[in-house]
Amino acid sequence: MLFFPAPASFTGEDCAEFHVHGSRAVIQRLLAELSQLEGVRLAEPGEFTRRAFENGKIDLLAAEDLADLIDSETELQRRVAMAGQAGRFRNHVAAWRGEMLGLQALVEAQIDFTDEADIPADLSDHLAAAMAALSAKMHASLSDSLRSERLREGYVVALAGPPNVGKSSLLNALARRDVAIVTPVAGTTRDILEVRLDLDGVPVLLRDLAGLRPTRDVVESIGVARARDAMRDADLVLWLQAPDVDMEAPPADIAHKALVVTSKVDLAPVHASGLAVSATTGAGIARLLDALTKRAEAALHFGESTIALNLRQEAALRAGMAALRRAQAAQEIEFLAEELRQAATALHSLIGGIGVEEVLGHIFGRFCIGK
Repeated sequence: MLFFPAPASFTGEDCAEFHVHGSRAVIQRLLAELSQLEGVRLAEPGEFTRRAFENGKIDLLAAEDLADLIDSETELQRRVAMAGQAGRFRNHVAAWRGEMLGLQALVEAQIDFTDEADIPADLSDHLAAAMAALSAKMHASLSDSLRSERLREGYVVALAGPPNVGKSSLLNALARRDVAIVTPVAGTTRDILEVRLDLDGVPVLLRDLAGLRPTRDVVESIGVARARDAMRDADLVLWLQAPDVDMEAPPADIAHKALVVTSKVDLAPVHASGLAVSATTGAGIARLLDALTKRAEAALHFGESTIALNLRQEAALRAGMAALRRAQAAQEIEFLAEELRQAATALHSLIGGIGVEEVLGHIFGRFCIGK
């Protein structure tokens, strides 16, 4: 047992750790014995991290980055979470808040102490230039950001085409296991089947869709409708053609993101310059995976200057930018002061100070017990 006295522990409180054998039975027995003690209970999901936040050991951005690190499944997801742990975005926010507070101080001083000599005579021009520069910095960070929700879900690839072109067989070949039922009967796949792939550290979500064809079957028609929706939502559509099925071109509405793949090349030679694969022999599978990896890497590119924002962080940043734009357009100095305060509040909510109570339960609920 190790004891960590406050305030040097993770939560900032007195903490003790039991190091025991990893047997499930041993752990369950220890938890049962500890739970018999008066005042002892099991922690709620994320409770230790929330206590660390409430005790000032970490801020809200660090807590969310920690959750992303715990949930990371691929190397890219780990790198993005670690970049957040390094404080890249936090440093940006701290700098913006400092500039915002400086602008607020000038405006408040102009309101309250109009006769003071340290108020710049060209205050209006100074404020306009400073707000424009700050707005440009925030906009640049937003433009260079990567939506962490999209990174968590992965680059979405849909396997589409008419029935019996080999979509489910290709799904099994790419997943290297039997995920989908494969039969000669057309329309076997009725719903969307999903497989997560790790392609050189890049997360890819592969979706096998129902074959597209007119049908009077109620269940199959629902599958076809879902397939069309999934194609529109996908980042890339692998449109399959096969030598034993009438060739069809990709639908016009998804043609711009469709990659035509000829399947079942073991049945007949293919002389086309495009991708050709065989789920039976494995021919062309490596080339297809390489093409998918390159496209996913390009779409989810994470460079040294890239930051990853979740929906809450992006909304707060956009709220701050909107308030700053209103401040730039304000005609009265009192309105200018209020909009600057709103902008500072939005930035402050990013790291956890004002107006964040309603999101704490959602954020820390992502953690497992004991984190």
